[in-house]
Amino acid sequence: MATLKLAFGVAIFLVLAMVGIKLVPPFFSNYELEDAMKTEALQSTYSTRSEEDIRTAVIKQARSYDIPLTAKQVRVLRVGGFGNGSLTIAADYSVPVEFPGYSTTLEFHPSSQNKGVY
Repeated sequence: MATLKLAFGVAIFLVLAMVGIKLVPPFFSNYELEDAMKTEALQSTYSTRSEEDIRTAVIKQARSYDIPLTAKQVRVLRVGGFGNGSLTIAADYSVPVEFPGYSTTLEFHPSSQNKGVY
């Protein structure tokens, strides 16, 4: 009986490890992208960078985290002037995850907004 419990415990541990190995990287990459978007929004609110330049910078950061974003998936909206308006950056993407016998798609919606102080 003890051998059966040990085998069952090892099997559960292996299944949880496999799920963790498959699920943690996409969530961590999303966290890194959202952090990069917050930094980009903060810096770009007070600069004269165009919306297209900001979009290109976000896509470049996403690729460094192995997230395949396109220009259509990234939205940049600047309201008001430089330094006294607000800047919103948002993206929508999905990551397919495959397990033995089951596959799913994780949907991510990272975004950031910064308002000028003036």
